[in-house]
Amino acid sequence: MAVVVKKDGAKQMILGSSSNFKNLVKKVIRSSSMKNLFKPKKPRIPVDVVRETRVLLLDLDAGGDTGGPKHDETLTKLDVLIGEMKSILYGVGESEPVPEACLQLTKEFFKDDTLLVLIFSLPKLNLEARKDATQVVANLQRQRVDSRLIASDYLEANLDLLDKLIMGCDDPDIVLHYGVILREFIRHQIVARYILNSEHMKKFFDYMQHANFDVSSVAASTFKELMTRHKSTVAEYLMKNYVWFFAEFNSKLLESTNYITRRNSVKLLGDILLDRSNSSVMIRYVSSLENMRVLMNLLRESHKNIQIAAFHVFKLFVANQNKPVEIVNILVANKSKLLRFFDGFCLEKEDETFEADKALVVKEIEELQPTPPNTRSGELSTKPRAE
Repeated sequence: MAVVVKKDGAKQMILGSSSNFKNLVKKVIRSSSMKNLFKPKKPRIPVDVVRETRVLLLDLDAGGDTGGPKHDETLTKLDVLIGEMKSILYGVGESEPVPEACLQLTKEFFKDDTLLVLIFSLPKLNLEARKDATQVVANLQRQRVDSRLIASDYLEANLDLLDKLIMGCDDPDIVLHYGVILREFIRHQIVARYILNSEHMKKFFDYMQHANFDVSSVAASTFKELMTRHKSTVAEYLMKNYVWFFAEFNSKLLESTNYITRRNSVKLLGDILLDRSNSSVMIRYVSSLENMRVLMNLLRESHKNIQIAAFHVFKLFVANQNKPVEIVNILVANKSKLLRFFDGFCLEKEDETFEADKALVVKEIEELQPTPPNTRSGELSTKPRAE
């Protein structure tokens, strides 16, 4: 069967058989253009990947042709480049990342504010690029250059970047990505200390009560990381900010109308108070009648998870050998109710530690006797009570 093509308006018969057609195909494949088409592209070096990404991010941040062809082309290129950075840092498939390539990428990334530009541009990226960028930033927090966490040094010099992240954590569209990045940044003690001592701390109490689930859950997980990662820094902070911090913690979190907020917060309270670094804070907390009132109310919850978490804090009030007079007398006044409650208080699965703790609490309550108001029951009761 012949193949006919048009040339200069005239029909010409150029192939008259299938064998001629096959020869033409072979000739085309042998041509240099076809060889280049199927030849794999030489991978860009890490430094170039970062530099190209930075240039495109700056173009994107400048605004301009939003929604136009150039803007879409920029986003498409960024999808590829950020994906390449992720592949360099994490490896591809079963291939492990190359240490030298990771080192080159890390050095270049923190050289000319690529991190800052990327975070500011994150809301403008396509969803997959946001995910990849979040993973890239997370990985870079662990990369060392000359045995130093270069990310920590960079953040110390650019702490205002944290303001951007925290302020953006009430945006449902970006909070999941910002939350991951923020928790990774908190790995660095300098970052945790900055946030703890900033006005941003008060925002977390509001974010955790946000109507949007993503915002509230990210705030809760980030707040937990902040309050448990760096023991000595947190202990120092709580001693200095005890009054306002626990006033907010009790009223906004433990007494929240949201079940998840109450459950997560009472469990976090237990983690904080039971940490050895916070022993002084714990003694102060369990010497407050108002604090015990909050925990006794949580014990009355219908939700078992909250009851159990509250018990692990309440037992500290009972076990305190220097209980203030007012706490002793409240426990005595509620002795029968408490003993009746603990008699039926058990876990679905047998837990020896829980049963042992409960037995000690019951024994301590049974042995309590009312203390005359003019008598001090212990050294701690002579100190001013923190409400």
